[in-house]
Amino acid sequence: MKSEESIIKIAKETIALEGQSILNLSDYINSDFAQAVSLIYKSKGRLIITGIGKSAIIATKIVATLNSTGTPSVFMHAADAIHGDLGLILKDDVVICISKSGNTPEIKVLIPLIKNANNKIIAITGNKDSFLGNHANYVLNTFVAKEACPNNLAPTTSTTAQLVIGDALAVCLLKLRGFSSHDFAKYHPGGALGKKLYLRVSDISSINEKPEVTPNTNVKDVIIEISQKMMGVTAVTDNNKIIGIITDGDLRRMLTKTDDFSNLTAKDIMSCTPKHIEEDAMAIDAMDLMETHGISQLLVEKNGIYSGVVHVHDLIKEGII
Repeated sequence: MKSEESIIKIAKETIALEGQSILNLSDYINSDFAQAVSLIYKSKGRLIITGIGKSAIIATKIVATLNSTGTPSVFMHAADAIHGDLGLILKDDVVICISKSGNTPEIKVLIPLIKNANNKIIAITGNKDSFLGNHANYVLNTFVAKEACPNNLAPTTSTTAQLVIGDALAVCLLKLRGFSSHDFAKYHPGGALGKKLYLRVSDISSINEKPEVTPNTNVKDVIIEISQKMMGVTAVTDNNKIIGIITDGDLRRMLTKTDDFSNLTAKDIMSCTPKHIEEDAMAIDAMDLMETHGISQLLVEKNGIYSGVVHVHDLIKEGII
């Protein structure tokens, strides 16, 4: 049983080794990389990414990244390809083949078949002088001096290098396409990430209660309005325009100042400069505004007319926070 100190030491050595190997990849970025990016960008077809073993697992992640950033991609397992799945590759498709050694039996069978169909091949390999390296149109070198595995056997550093080259490809293509956050939202409509990019204040405020009183509303009725609408706040409006806000905190402060509030009205206890936001603003902007001012609610307007309330709890519920 190794000590805690030795475990920490091993972990740090692993990270240092992989980190340096990744930095070394910069030395291998050359014209082949640039031309491969250009080929993919100009292609009228899809990008087919294939590999076997751990490289196949990396291929599936690269496919996911490319698909989510505007480059249509399909994973094809190298072993399945030579047993029927080769039909996935269409005339205009570009093929990326990932293999550390570049000499596995499946790769040696697959590459000539792809070349016979006149599809361009991009190799991601740690051995540019391999069968794959010699037969690919472009070679993206992912050579690593040593695996993090102490036996220098288990794919660790090498698969990390493959992943990083895949990310570099994706980011280059993303920038060439001018892929924006709005484009990203189209491909990520679910989950907190997508919601940060497309969810608007009105999507939340429109389903909330809309607490509202006038300046002359009696404080008792103000309390009832806040309690019934359960937003912890009410807007004070005049002709549907916001002139103030009353929060639970305002009510507590009132009670510390007077025992008799029977003659008080909303205008006596309201705050006259409430923070508000337009309903077509992004929900994440509402979150930023709340954080900046240390508040839990925002009044919502539409073209200067009061339209509702958004609460910090709404943003938590939606996963924005």
